[in-house]
Order: sequence, then C-alpha cells, then structure tokens
Amino acid sequence: MALTEKQKHELKKFIKDLSTHRGRHTELVSVYIPQGYDMNKIIQHLSQESGTATNIKDATTRKNVIDALEKMIQHLRLFKRTPDHGLAAFSGNVAAQQGKQDFEVWSIEPPVPLKTRIYKCDKTFILDILEDMMETKEVFGLVVLDRRDADIAYLKGKTIIPLRKTHSEVPGKIKAGGQSAKRYAKNTELAAKAHYKKVAEYVKDQFFENKNLKGIIVGGPGPTKYQFVDGGFITTELRNKIIAIKDLSYTGEFGLQELVDKSDDVLAKESIMDEKKIMGKFFDLLSKKPGMVSYSEKEVMTNLKNGVVDVLLLSEELEDKKIEEFEEEAKAMGSEVKIVSTETREGVQLRDIGKVAAILRYEVQ
Repeated sequence: MALTEKQKHELKKFIKDLSTHRGRHTELVSVYIPQGYDMNKIIQHLSQESGTATNIKDATTRKNVIDALEKMIQHLRLFKRTPDHGLAAFSGNVAAQQGKQDFEVWSIEPPVPLKTRIYKCDKTFILDILEDMMETKEVFGLVVLDRRDADIAYLKGKTIIPLRKTHSEVPGKIKAGGQSAKRYAKNTELAAKAHYKKVAEYVKDQFFENKNLKGIIVGGPGPTKYQFVDGGFITTELRNKIIAIKDLSYTGEFGLQELVDKSDDVLAKESIMDEKKIMGKFFDLLSKKPGMVSYSEKEVMTNLKNGVVDVLLLSEELEDKKIEEFEEEAKAMGSEVKIVSTETREGVQLRDIGKVAAILRYEVQ
C-alpha cells in the first residue's frame, strides 16, 4: 500500500518528535498492537509487566517504568476497541533534567495495518516499524527501446531509478543494391534479434526475482517494442507482468520520463499520478488563467484566510511549523490540502516558486 504525501508527512513528524527523547535507563515503553488484537489482553499484559517491574533494582528506573506503564494503561483504556490498522503507543518520563518527572504518552493508528505485537522497554522508543512504513517497496519496471538503444529502470514511488543501458550492433541505414542489399537486410535482422535477446536478459536479471514488482511498462518509437514483446525473447512469467506498451517519441532518459508521463492510465492509483495531475492543473491555470491560482506564502495565506482557496499545495520541504499553520487555516476554511514531494519535476517546480501555492475557487484580480 503506497502512502499519500500527507500520510507520509504526518508519520514522519510523529517519528521525528518521538526520536528526540532518550531515557537514562531502559525505561521508555513502546507497545505495538496488531490489527484485530484484543485491547483488553494488551492491558492485562501491561498490568502484569507493571507487577514484574517491582523487581527492578534501581529505584529511579523502577519508578519510571511502573509510572510509564500505568500511564500507558490509562491511555489504552480510552479505546473501546483496537483501531482498524492496530495501534502504536509510547510512554515514558521525558523530562530534560535528571530527577525531574514529565510522563507523556503518545499513540498513532498507522496508515498501514500492523502485523507485529511488541512490548519493550528501552533507552529509546522503538520506531523502526513505523519508519519502515514510509519506505516505498513496490516498484514498476520500465523498458524503453528501439533497434539502436535500450534503457531499463524502476519506477519507485515517484522516482525513476535507471538500472541498465545498452546499445545494439544494428547497422545504420546505407544505400545498397543487388545481393549486398539482401545480405545487409539479413545482417540487420540478426543484429536486431541479438539486441532483443540481450535486452531480455537484462530485463530478467533486473526484474525476475523482485517480489515487489507490480508490473512492467514497455515503450519506444515505432514497431520495435512490439517485436521485442511478441517475439518470444522475454520469459513467460515476465511477459505476463507487462501491463502496458506505449508509443514514445524518445529513447534514453527522456524516453523513460515520457513513458511515465504517458502511463497515467495504468498508474492512476499511484500517488505519482495524483501529484502530477494536481500540479499540472496548477501550472496550466497559471499560464491560461493566472487569476485562478496564487503562490508565495504571504499571498496564499491571504487567499486562504479570505476563503478563496480550493486546493492548497504545500511542498514537503516547507518547515513543519509552517505546514501546520497552513493546514490549520485550510481546515477552518474547508480547503483541501496536498503535500507535494520533490521527487517529480512538478514538485521541484513548486519548491522553486516558494514551496506554497494554491488553486482558487474563483478568479481573483
């Protein structure tokens, strides 16, 4: 399951806040409750652990662990049932000065269902499971080729990751007549087949054992891509993973980007297309109806407070405090909020024009 940029931002902020805390001993409590697990059983378990904690020799550590567990139990009792995706909860004495007490408790329903049950006391909160959720695992394979060149890459989230580049031995066009023309045509066909075989081997090497591969998209100018796909060069298993074949004007790096741009129909459910679509709409309006958009922190905030903003666009590189200010105002005004990454060209453009932009409900002069 791919997270939206808003989910990523909220989870990243939660993790960042908790990662700043350090216990002087193993006294910070982390609890992960899997989806569907009985909350009452967790509470009973923590009550037992609280009793066991009375055996801790160091008096300060003993008190901190017991108090953290009690705080956690009180918090969990507020839930009538385990949230749909499970719950991650954290508790401990986070006072900056030794000898002081400041017990806090945090919890979050993760955007991805929890499968693991954990109870642990440590010097830091256990956050690696939440951190792992932010990493995009699923990928699409990209293959762009013609008779001369081929590029193989992954599309991971919004990022194109080049893997292999190869060049064929297919000769260029020459004028030839008689027997030499037939020989040239035969040699050209043999060289083309050798090129397809080599590309197919590279595709197998890169994609075959990747369990996170969601599909393969092939593209290129002319008929070459169909000759490659239908010519029996690719293994059946990988052939079955091809979800689209696209006509392109380019090969190489530009071809890979064009392939992603032209695959919006098959990538429609992926966050990259959602991001490219909304940013595309912004830049289209900017060029045709500039009164329907605004950008820069000051101008957008003014329009936001005036209730004019339909969709608020915030770069992921905007300071967390600023994002919260804009989100709070947007919520009050019923404006939709999109957190935009810098992994696409459109996202980089948003960053470069000030990190804040908006599509308005009506034209403003």
